[in-house]
Amino acid sequence: MSPAAQEERRRTGVQLGSAALLLLLLSLSGCSSMDVLVPSYINALNGTTATIPCTFTSCYKIDLTKFGMNWTYQETHNDTEEKFMHYHRKRMQALPLNRFGDRVVFSGNLNKNDLSITLSDVHLEDEGIYNCYVNNPPDRILGHGVIRFNVVTELPPPRDSTIAVAIGASVGGALALLILSMVVVKCLRRHRKQELISEEKMEEEGKLEPEAVAEEGTKLP
Repeated sequence: MSPAAQEERRRTGVQLGSAALLLLLLSLSGCSSMDVLVPSYINALNGTTATIPCTFTSCYKIDLTKFGMNWTYQETHNDTEEKFMHYHRKRMQALPLNRFGDRVVFSGNLNKNDLSITLSDVHLEDEGIYNCYVNNPPDRILGHGVIRFNVVTELPPPRDSTIAVAIGASVGGALALLILSMVVVKCLRRHRKQELISEEKMEEEGKLEPEAVAEEGTKLP
């Protein structure tokens, strides 16, 4: 696998992971309506395979006899939507003669409220707006997610962490040196203070010795 494909797979994994985390948080915080979770945009490398994620939350479990889903495509927000995949009557299928042919497949999992699709051999003409529609009766809300799909000829290079590590190491080394210097200065001051105390004590003892001798001399007969 090429580095570009690996980077694209990593980004898709991050997007799916983020959507799954949001799904979990919403389910834990309670449910009042349907929410469709999609990334605002995706960058896909021309000629590679890309996953377009779409998940949703609902207060109701999926009833496969009533559940409905549509994926549509627009070149721009002003263009007419073209439906290319749907779920109807317990069947998930790509519409015949859709613009993507057999390059688009359903890659989600209805049991996990995952409606993602995967597009292989991405073309420059695939760039546009993808809409994910969800109908899950008895929920009265029709869920709708919008993803801007960008096709690029090359992905931006991954961030080089070498500089960051070098800066971090330099800052860490400077901090360590500063702390060490402070400790050394503190120890020197303490040592100097102890020397001054010792010198003062010795001076006081030296002053007391002649006085003690003089007193003893006065006591002699």
